[in-house]
Amino acid sequence: MDTLLKTHNKLEFVHPLHGLSEKVSNWNSSKQELRCGLRKSYRTGRVKARSSALLELVPETKKENLEFELPLYDPSKGLVVDLAVVGGGPAGLAVAQQVSEAGLSVCSIDPSPKLIWPNNYGVWVDEFEAMDLLDCLDTTWSGAVVFIDEHSKKDLDRPYGRVNRKQLKSKMLQKCISNGVKFHQAKVNNVIHEEDKSLLVCSDGVTIQATVVLDATGFSRCLVQYDKPYNPGYQVAYGILAEVEEHPFDVDKMVFMDWRDSHLRNSPQLKERNSKIPTFLYAMPFSSNRIFLEETSLVARPGLPMKDIQERMVARLKHLGIKVKSIEEDEHCVIPMGGPLPVLPQRVVGIGGTAGMVHPSTGYMVARTLAAAPIVANAIVQYLGSGRSISGNELSAEVWKDLWPIQRRRQREFFCFGMSILLKLDLNATRRLEIMGKGTIPLVKMINNLIQDRD
Repeated sequence: MDTLLKTHNKLEFVHPLHGLSEKVSNWNSSKQELRCGLRKSYRTGRVKARSSALLELVPETKKENLEFELPLYDPSKGLVVDLAVVGGGPAGLAVAQQVSEAGLSVCSIDPSPKLIWPNNYGVWVDEFEAMDLLDCLDTTWSGAVVFIDEHSKKDLDRPYGRVNRKQLKSKMLQKCISNGVKFHQAKVNNVIHEEDKSLLVCSDGVTIQATVVLDATGFSRCLVQYDKPYNPGYQVAYGILAEVEEHPFDVDKMVFMDWRDSHLRNSPQLKERNSKIPTFLYAMPFSSNRIFLEETSLVARPGLPMKDIQERMVARLKHLGIKVKSIEEDEHCVIPMGGPLPVLPQRVVGIGGTAGMVHPSTGYMVARTLAAAPIVANAIVQYLGSGRSISGNELSAEVWKDLWPIQRRRQREFFCFGMSILLKLDLNATRRLEIMGKGTIPLVKMINNLIQDRD
């Protein structure tokens, strides 16, 4: 789940009325391997449920590819492309699309360029509308609700929608193809930099030459370099798209956060763990018997074990009277939040998770990467088309400067402070902040006000 910024040419750390990530590792790269033990899996294929064995349900693996004829990069020509984008997620494709629209040559490199992105993503409808992406929503709700405890809740009067992953990728690929983007199906094993170009050595033995290299591989940090210890917080979630006998939620509203814990009254150990590091339910009801359910830990260091989160979900569903008949999809999400920025500047340009762009106190990702895409694209077009002689290092430094100016880096420091606050909150503290109007959703606004006052 995530929300997209309305503005296309301005990247901010402020995201109204939102509190979670969209589960991001595959937004930036559909197949790059994750390091640091991070893992995102996605399984599809309807599996019949036994009443007492939800956690034993493992849907059959199913990968769906788009039926596109992609124009392929021809290594025999030995051409130097203006931009090589490593990673074929929305961030990478957005930059490829925008740079190619300016008439520059682009090659998109990904091991599975036609694979449909997995996982369920939610957005605020008005923000997708501002980006001309309403046709990429398959379900919408009139608003959302936050359950603070058994006696209080907040209604969010703002339409919400689920992204049609197939349609979104199809739309972006089609624009890239129309603009002349070439594709190469492989992983990038290494990059060698020369004065005015870089050589990308791929897993199939092909070497691609490019003036600018963009790493859009997500948390794999395939090419972008870091020089500081990596100690982020982690957002962890487990979700299922399921057919159920029934559920208690209003089908006209999605459940943004459900912090209630009455389902743990008969499980003292789970209740104790939840009181210290709480999880909440995020739910998108599509009908009276089809629903997406996801149990989520907002942020913890170290991250909560997936098994713990699954146990809490099972207890919650049983308490709510939700009997799962079958599971269409399930997903495991582990998202690093905060941590250091990459070395600034450096020869390879980054975007998304590989560039430290996950929101440190909420986990926002899609909004940030799509908002950053025009910043990166415009900078590349500007400096490549300036007509002045500029080295590869100088060009990359200018792009990094536009992506991470001093003001934005200062904002990130404040939001890392926000994450440090969230790491200390137990369930009762989280609820008190919600009741006061300064909980996980308004926290973003609160810290941004501090930044504005400081400036």
